[in-house]
Amino acid sequence: MYLVMPERNGEWIYDPSISMAIQVYMKDHLFLDDDVLFPYMMDPVVQIGKFQNAYEEVNQPYMDEHNIQMLRRDTGGGAVYLDDWNMSFCFLFDGDNNIYNNYGKLYEPAIKALEKLGFENLAQQGRNDLTIDGKKISGAAMTLENGRIYAGYSLLLNPNYEAMVAALNPNQKKIQSHGIKSVRSRVDAIRPHLAPEYQSMTVWEFTDHMICELLDIDHINQAKRYVLTEDDWEHIDRLAVEKYRNWDWTYGRFQHFEYEVSERFPIGTISFGLSVDRARITDIQITGDFFGKKDVKEIEEALAGIRLWKDDLLKALKGFHIPDYFGDITAEDLVRVILSIPVK
Repeated sequence: MYLVMPERNGEWIYDPSISMAIQVYMKDHLFLDDDVLFPYMMDPVVQIGKFQNAYEEVNQPYMDEHNIQMLRRDTGGGAVYLDDWNMSFCFLFDGDNNIYNNYGKLYEPAIKALEKLGFENLAQQGRNDLTIDGKKISGAAMTLENGRIYAGYSLLLNPNYEAMVAALNPNQKKIQSHGIKSVRSRVDAIRPHLAPEYQSMTVWEFTDHMICELLDIDHINQAKRYVLTEDDWEHIDRLAVEKYRNWDWTYGRFQHFEYEVSERFPIGTISFGLSVDRARITDIQITGDFFGKKDVKEIEEALAGIRLWKDDLLKALKGFHIPDYFGDITAEDLVRVILSIPVK
């Protein structure tokens, strides 16, 4: 099995869009004479499944405040929070090796590697989870393309529980769609279960141990490597820009959903009913018991067709004197309600 590292000019790449682009580029274009292992660790990111509605799965205001990125996978499954406290592993297997849809077999080398670090009571449970005493420490996914199995999982060495819970907790008060909802399982960390002599292990030491076990070698220097070429990087960079940093792919892919939000202000209650297609407002109705001198129909018309994004919404409202329509509130107040941003 080849080891491919996410390194460029000797430096580790943490950019989530680049990490995803490397995986997909290798899956579609890199055909070697053996299987492939690709470990990666990202800057904080919420990774959502191909068929999920981004607005349904995440707390976007929290993510904006804490510089957490959004990334949409090419495969299904649920939303997951990843960061540089944990390590993930991607595999490309020959399609004839009987791993496809066999998550027990996929996890088997990882279980043996963790048991060498002191783990007990590890089990592959449910459809695709790895658990310790019933708590999830990993979730796996796989698909079959081009005659090869594209699979992977993350290992939660030190989960950032606060970010994990907050980023994956959508704060819209009511939202309806046909999106696939994530199942938020109880999770556990790997570190507390390590034997005493491994408790101070760094994420890099943990990664080296896992790589050696997965490749069945004694030292990382023994790994058979494929080093990404300049031509590879040219394709990877283009894919990252055109797809994984593309707002329409990440947010606008979902075709239609509707939701309602409202808030009570000193000037009265303001409610919004919105229909959204590909993350743009297609229909909006503003109701409430507020007093205004001008017809809110003008505000509704200004917001129609606008991306469901803070800066775009504020720009659409820039030419309006909002108190004329609602009383003593601002455009920022309206956008905060539309996006369900909590008051600090």
